[in-house]
Amino acid sequence: MHDATTAPEPLAHGLKQRHLTMLGLGGVIGAGLFVGSGAGIAVAGPGIVVSYLLAGALAMLVMRMLGEMSAAMPASGSFSVHAERALGRWAGFSVGWLYWFLLVVVLAVEATAAAQIAHGWVPAVAQWAWVLVFMVVFTAANLTAVKNFGEFEFWFAALKVAAIVLFLVLGLLAVFGLLPDTDPVGLTNLTGQGGFLPNGWDGVVSGVLTVVFAFGGLEVVTIAAAETDDPARAVGRAVRSAVFRILFFYVGSMLVIVTVLPWTAQKAGLSPYVTVLDEIGVPSAGQIMNIVVFVALLSALNANLYGSSRMVFSLAERGEAPKGLLKVAGGGVPRRAVLASVAFGFVSVLLNLKWPDTVFLYMLNSVGAVLLFVWGLIAASQLRLRRRIERESPELLTLRMWAFPYLTWVTLAGLAAVLVLMLLDDAARPQVLWSAGATGLVLLVSLVREMCTSRT
Repeated sequence: MHDATTAPEPLAHGLKQRHLTMLGLGGVIGAGLFVGSGAGIAVAGPGIVVSYLLAGALAMLVMRMLGEMSAAMPASGSFSVHAERALGRWAGFSVGWLYWFLLVVVLAVEATAAAQIAHGWVPAVAQWAWVLVFMVVFTAANLTAVKNFGEFEFWFAALKVAAIVLFLVLGLLAVFGLLPDTDPVGLTNLTGQGGFLPNGWDGVVSGVLTVVFAFGGLEVVTIAAAETDDPARAVGRAVRSAVFRILFFYVGSMLVIVTVLPWTAQKAGLSPYVTVLDEIGVPSAGQIMNIVVFVALLSALNANLYGSSRMVFSLAERGEAPKGLLKVAGGGVPRRAVLASVAFGFVSVLLNLKWPDTVFLYMLNSVGAVLLFVWGLIAASQLRLRRRIERESPELLTLRMWAFPYLTWVTLAGLAAVLVLMLLDDAARPQVLWSAGATGLVLLVSLVREMCTSRT
């Protein structure tokens, strides 16, 4: 099968299996879990556990499909390359540029959020100055050998994973009354204050809409796999180890939180992790979690800068972005692609000076639902490519999607349902409309390019 394999990537193969495995584990453990989960608990109560199960199952299915395609045909463009092969140039162009747009906006927002925390610690340094510091540091790290990115992410992810494991251990000890000066909690908080589903299934659905985007970030694993010595084997191992463990971390954390404390005890704007740690008597819990969230934000910034640079590099390889971005440094790093991807982060320094509190709300709305469109194209691509690979090169299917094609169709239906529910939700509707506008614009550009190409 000629188009199922790729020419050797001109990028360096500096990432090791431990880097990729930890990137898979830590890539989605971010501020969305540590802080944003409080909003989900507020609307779903203990039913947030079910919300995370549903959202996590959807993310796991997408990741399994992506893992199958990436193991068969690893490439730095990952799902953009797969979409082009499965559906045509318009699909590869659209999903690649949409994902790049999503990452460069989000990395600017993450730099700003980390700067807010750092400014709280050192008020003498302005918030915009902290953004500048972070952008310079991580740009420098990504301009050097790819192993530096891998090491940064390995230790960042290790800290996040260790923090969640420690939280789960302390939470379980509190539930069983094994901590000093504590009594067993039992299951009373799961059944009191309105029961397990205090707001009914409507609350669970609202919880899904709140938490589903916290699973974004897993895709970077399949992009990074192209820079390992054995991409097919590396991505297969990373996907297998990541999906179940992440679901365990997310669902396990939520189960501990709503078991240790009544869901009504969560405070608006405060991390539910902090609330639980305060309750069980961990000193300086707020500052500890601030450090963890700070590291999580910098980790996500680093990963998004890496992912966006490799995506635009892959687009340039296929003639969908300026060829000047293809220049690779001696260490195998696409420096121009890195600089192009980080440019908006430096623009955000100026935005922080003028509109520190409002501009990012509009930017986040413009990319809020883009992840769902990307996931939808991943599923559509897998439907087409799986049959082609089975027919032409079945030996490449070292990692297979479960119950194909039924679970692929279930995934597409689930993604469509989430989009419809977001349209019906007053708070989420602007994200869908803004993201649909951005997606429509990219699709229009891709179709115009196709027409111009066909005429020439």
